[in-house]
Amino acid sequence: MPAPGRVILIHGASSAGKSTLARAVQAALPEPFTHLTFDHLIDSGALPRGPRWPAVRAQVFDGWHRAVAAFGASGADVIWDHIIEAPAWHQDLRALLAGRDLFFVGLHCGLAELERRESARGDRTPGDAARDAAHIHAGKSYDIELRSEEGAAANATRLVAAWQARQGVSRFFA
Repeated sequence: MPAPGRVILIHGASSAGKSTLARAVQAALPEPFTHLTFDHLIDSGALPRGPRWPAVRAQVFDGWHRAVAAFGASGADVIWDHIIEAPAWHQDLRALLAGRDLFFVGLHCGLAELERRESARGDRTPGDAARDAAHIHAGKSYDIELRSEEGAAANATRLVAAWQARQGVSRFFA
């Protein structure tokens, strides 16, 4: 059985730049890491749309969390960009990822910039970024906190250096 893979979990509001940072970190790391994001499922058309989505949303996210944990259990190193929407999700993820070498990244972005990005993307529900920004960081303790306005390259350099210097159990589990 392989040793569990390492997980770099980038948490931030919708449109904060999580995927952009994840790709920059993936390129900067000396070892291969797989980038996982729920947007991959959305973009592939794998999910039901419209009025069918609410009926399966809870099960899909539960399955998504278990799938990402399974990547790590298989020995794969993962950069996971995700929005931990509720305290219950954080509790569930703590249990699923217990004992893992995890590094918890808080990615912050100012509200005006979030709203600008959300509008420019055109594929987001208006208001999602503001709704996320109002609550998703509350009560979280991170191994490193970054501001997306500082740029993906600079943030990737800081993140990789902090990740390589990490010691002990991640604050994710605190």
